[in-house]
Amino acid sequence: MTQEKIKDLVYSQRKFFHTNATRNVKFRMQALERLKSSIKKYEHEIAEALQKDLGKSSFESYMCETGLVLSEIAYMQNHLHKFSKEKTVRTPLAQFYSRSFQKPSPYGVVLVMSPWNYPLLLTLDPLVDAIAAGNTVILKPSAYSPHMSELLSKMMRECFDERYVAVVTGGREENAYLLEEHFDYIFFTGSQNVGKQVMRKAADYLTPVTLELGGKSPCIVDKSANIKLSVKRIVFGKYLNCGQTCVAPDYIYCDRAVKDKFVKELKRQIQKQYGKNPLENKTYGKIINEKHFERILKLIDGDKVVYGGRSDKDTLKIEPTILNNVTFSDAVMQEEIFGPVLPILTYDHIDEVIRNINTMPKPLALYIFTENKEIARKVTSQCAFGGGCINDTIIHLATSEMPFGGFGESGMGGYHGKAGFDTFTHYKSIVDKKTWIDLPVRYQPYKKTYDRVLHRILK
Repeated sequence: MTQEKIKDLVYSQRKFFHTNATRNVKFRMQALERLKSSIKKYEHEIAEALQKDLGKSSFESYMCETGLVLSEIAYMQNHLHKFSKEKTVRTPLAQFYSRSFQKPSPYGVVLVMSPWNYPLLLTLDPLVDAIAAGNTVILKPSAYSPHMSELLSKMMRECFDERYVAVVTGGREENAYLLEEHFDYIFFTGSQNVGKQVMRKAADYLTPVTLELGGKSPCIVDKSANIKLSVKRIVFGKYLNCGQTCVAPDYIYCDRAVKDKFVKELKRQIQKQYGKNPLENKTYGKIINEKHFERILKLIDGDKVVYGGRSDKDTLKIEPTILNNVTFSDAVMQEEIFGPVLPILTYDHIDEVIRNINTMPKPLALYIFTENKEIARKVTSQCAFGGGCINDTIIHLATSEMPFGGFGESGMGGYHGKAGFDTFTHYKSIVDKKTWIDLPVRYQPYKKTYDRVLHRILK
């Protein structure tokens, strides 16, 4: 799309927003219903697109993308009337007699920029929250997942007038054109480097942003952990979507006392879940493109591979891989892996873990496997991270009852459920002052007022 067409699109959405159509709750509810119907109508095509782009099985596509979007829509439909109401708050006695309230209002024209790893979920979840809050939305899906981007464009054209919801496809050029425009809110999911560029451009218009980034999410395995169950859940979380998940366990930080037992069980569980030859497993995904395929291979130190390590350039598949005896100075620990490679580091005391994690950039997620409640409390209290789990991985993002997001280097802001509605809503603080009484104490001349009040007190 040309720069001129993008400029016209933003203008047409702003014009439509100012008709006040989107402020009507019934209008928003109808929009959510149309979106839900479209997702159900194209469920088979969604699975096909995700299989072509990322090698996802239909079950994984529904579990991790389609089903979660439908869940978010249902949550908003059930709560939207409540969320959109004014909320009366306490008024100070000095403002007698008044009513104070907060009025939820949409920002206006919103830009949602989404990544390629969960191209349906991370495009439509923010869309659900944004339209529930009453905004118009321009979606910019990733060029790296072309089949899903094309399908999203088709679905949105059928669902909505582009003055309300539109899709801009393309690559870096279109991204640059969009970021030159004045939006009322920008929601970005992706890498830290691009997130910084988005924030710089947003600053030109003082546009508020939500940044959903990533980072090296640690997974701590305490010696008290149920190793068999812990490994089962770690393998699920790490190798889901071929490791291309922003909240996947990036590395294992294992108590030295149970490391050998942990590694042995890890090998067994990978075989159990993915078979002896994962490269031939049709339900095991692939790396998004050759660029990322080569990048991940460069992070694999052959001398430290204790399981997996093989790859197929023709299919862009890399086996679930374990690296043992890794240190913080190794190449694999210098960047977010975003692939099916799991480095294992060891520790002797939990205080060492907390100290090291807190010297690194703040991760999007943290996981701790332990049966020791005091250690779980200590880690979750003292470590800085976006969100996470005790004795599981990833599932903290699969709920509309809690916000999902990072802070620091892993992002800012959160969404899902009420938090998502709040993200795309400005709450106006309003005092409705009544006219049947007017206290004179605040008006000039203050000395005359003061003397009169003092006289009455002394009398």
